[in-house]
Amino acid sequence: MPQRRSHVAPSAAQTELASALAALRESVDAPIEFPADVLAEAAAADPTDPELDLREVPFVTLDPAGSRDLDQAFHLERDGAGYTVRYAIADVPGFVTPRGAVDVEARRRGQTLYAADGRIPLHPPVLSEDRASLLADVDRPALVWTFSLDSDGAVTTFRLERALIRSRAQLDYVTTQASLDRGEEGPATLLPEIGALRIEQERVRGGASLNLPDEEVVRAADGTYGIERASPLPVEEWNAQLSLMTGMAAASLMIDAGVGILRTMPRPDDDAFETFRHQTEALGRPWTTGDYGEYLRALDRTDPLTLPVLQAAASLFRGAGYVTFDGAAPKDAIQAAIAAPYAHATAPLRRLVDRWVLAICLAVSTGQEIPSWARESLDDLPGLMQESGRRASQLNAATINNVEAALLTPLVGTEIDATVIELRGERASIQIAEPAVTASAPVPAGAQPGDVVRLRVVRVDIPRGEIEFAI
Repeated sequence: MPQRRSHVAPSAAQTELASALAALRESVDAPIEFPADVLAEAAAADPTDPELDLREVPFVTLDPAGSRDLDQAFHLERDGAGYTVRYAIADVPGFVTPRGAVDVEARRRGQTLYAADGRIPLHPPVLSEDRASLLADVDRPALVWTFSLDSDGAVTTFRLERALIRSRAQLDYVTTQASLDRGEEGPATLLPEIGALRIEQERVRGGASLNLPDEEVVRAADGTYGIERASPLPVEEWNAQLSLMTGMAAASLMIDAGVGILRTMPRPDDDAFETFRHQTEALGRPWTTGDYGEYLRALDRTDPLTLPVLQAAASLFRGAGYVTFDGAAPKDAIQAAIAAPYAHATAPLRRLVDRWVLAICLAVSTGQEIPSWARESLDDLPGLMQESGRRASQLNAATINNVEAALLTPLVGTEIDATVIELRGERASIQIAEPAVTASAPVPAGAQPGDVVRLRVVRVDIPRGEIEFAI
């Protein structure tokens, strides 16, 4: 199991850090509190009645421990030589009145933002953490995808229906991974098997998963802040394959119907591939055979040089955006990392665009008219999502910068070793091992990616999130 490493800022810096994080959250161009009319409408929302009753199906959720905004639940079973996968998604379209107060506010927010000292949710908590969330041991309306898979894990048929479900348990990644490692039977027993088959399907398609280590600012019970880093657990990757499968199914439904919104990303051009190839050679882990997806999958996650390689590979995963269409599918419909058309369809509690995708897909799957509100407002979504993505990136990057500056406060005036990840003119992106900090720094002439260089920590500024190094 990948080891999780936590680094906590020293107590002397915690007060200054807490103030900086609070100021950052206030400075983000995003509403924090919900207007009274939005809260009232959310509390009184009358969800659409489901056509089916699937409460006898023992669904479970799988999320980080302590989550309350549960978008997805699954049920896995064998079906002859293949499998049946049921994937239930929170029925947010059934709770939100088009052009109502909740809808207007959600369009203003775009997505849930995650700060070190709290979240800025897309929907009022009465919906996102209660009435629409797929919490355990309560009846919930859901949009249920049912997939038939063959013995190789390929999808043979699928459908989407509105149903009433009842989740039996709220699983978390760490506990579930430990249970699977011990060989215990449970609701996730088939997840490694199905997940591995779907990863192989990804390989056959020519897709690639980057799976960079998670970098998360955490707040301990005593109120102190730190950074936790860990590679994704296998169970997280297997679970992600269910979401990817659903997103591809949603894209195919909308393409067949000639209306919808896709998440696209262009294939890297030859220059990008050549640059990445040179970077792998400089790091001593040359990419010489196979496509880039196979190369990335074969990397040893225990190798200290794998992180710089993955950081360099991130340059291949750029240009993602949203493309709308009504009448004919776009020519460039592929999400290159997935190597298939793809749509965001599994996180409607936390991401605005998923509500449109689900509403369109439900209508297409059940032979109904596509809702006029969804069709008429499609072209607004790329801009709304781009703006909310900008806010999310700004908040995440600034939060990490604040905490990393606090982590290095006691090292001001001392020398440290750092690994060069990527050259950027006369500076470089560097990785410090202890404490785990990624930053920009000047490096000696001739330094190459993978080299270990000696730097002195000159100055830190916690409120600004700045760290100054010298060679």
